[in-house]
Amino acid sequence: MPLQTIDAITGYHAHVYYDAETKAAAAELREAIESTFQGLRMGRWHDRPVGPHPCWSYQVAFEPADFARFVPWLTLNRGELVIFIHPETGDDLPDHRDRALWLGAKLELNLDALR
Repeated sequence: MPLQTIDAITGYHAHVYYDAETKAAAAELREAIESTFQGLRMGRWHDRPVGPHPCWSYQVAFEPADFARFVPWLTLNRGELVIFIHPETGDDLPDHRDRALWLGAKLELNLDALR
């Protein structure tokens, strides 16, 4: 299989996972993201599992140029929240299954939702 270049990545999604007990912490993190970073696109709150995601979540979409600043910031400021980060290459299954990063516990995704 030929190597891919990073130009294949058109963006990233960070999915902040939470539940009823951690929703307030997720809201605080969201407010901090919005006040610290410009140009990131905040997704809706999903108080139920959606798509491949096993937990309640909201998405933060960001550009490859934001990765080096945003992901280390998330690493330091996520608290106890689990965050799932994946690239966007147009190939959803490997983007979620093979190319993802986890901040916190690695959870099992519902990959059937991507097939």
